[in-house]
This record gives sequence, structure tokens and C-alpha cells, in this order.
Amino acid sequence: MAEALRLVLLVALAAAALTTAALVLAWWMEPLRRMKRALLKSLGALPEAEAYSPAEGRAAGLDFDGAQVSVLWNRGGRGLVYDFHEIEGGEIIVDGHVVARVRRGETRKSLDILAPDAEQVTLRLLFADVRHPEFELALWDATLPVQTGSPGEALRLGRRWLSHLEALLKG
Repeated sequence: MAEALRLVLLVALAAAALTTAALVLAWWMEPLRRMKRALLKSLGALPEAEAYSPAEGRAAGLDFDGAQVSVLWNRGGRGLVYDFHEIEGGEIIVDGHVVARVRRGETRKSLDILAPDAEQVTLRLLFADVRHPEFELALWDATLPVQTGSPGEALRLGRRWLSHLEALLKG
């Protein structure tokens, strides 16, 4: 009888250990967490500015100390790192229309709309790279089943990115 009880307890302990290991692995492989680790690895430091689109599996980060911009796709599995001199500009696109723009050698087109009912807000980064001249990241997409934030928050994040890019292009 004692042997049977010991066996049952051993099986229960093994099941609890496997469940805990599976939960830790699921937490570790969560898309947003995975992209944050990939950004950290690609830049070699915590980004001062970052934007994520877990549904698309895309992310972007700025490292001012290292003078680099990292863009990731494929849930952080692929990416490119650009030096600041390779940045050509950036745009905020709301429902297919460019509403704000910063480009090297041009004056900034300011964001003067609020668009609380926007269906999609996208940040487009422009680079001096023949193979990958631009990178788009959906900051807000109303068609996705799970949403966090709002179009207003997405516009604020996009505005902050354009401010950083403008400072980089002037410096």
C-alpha cells in the first residue's frame, strides 16, 4: 500500500514539474517577449525608443548611444540593423494616407489630425538600402481580433518616433 501511494505521489510530482516547465516555456516564447529579447540582442543595449506589432511579428528600436536603428520581422527571427546615417526618414500613415513625414533634406510635415476612429495607423521607416528601402509597422489595426491601446496612442507613439528621427536627421 505504501509503495502504491509513493508511486502516485511521484507521478503527481512529475506531472506538476512538466506543467511548470511548459508554462515557463510558453511565457518565455510569448511573441512580445521574444521580440523584446531580439531587439536587445540586435542593438546590444536596451532601446531608448521602441515599437511593437506582435500580431504582425514586427518591431523597431532606436539606440542613441550605439547610433543604430533595428527593425525586426518574423517574430524577431529576422532583422536588420542600420546606422543613423542610413536613415532617410519616416512617415505616419492613417488609413492609407500619409499624415506626417520627416525626410532628410526636407522640412517636417507635421501631424495635425487626431483620427480617434482610424482603422489603421502605420509607421513607415525609410532607409538608404537598395534591398530594404522601407519598413512598415502597424501601430494600430482595427481589423485584428485582439487590440491593445487606441488609435490616439498609436498616433502619439508615431509622433514620438518622428521627433526622434527628425533629431537624428538634423544631427
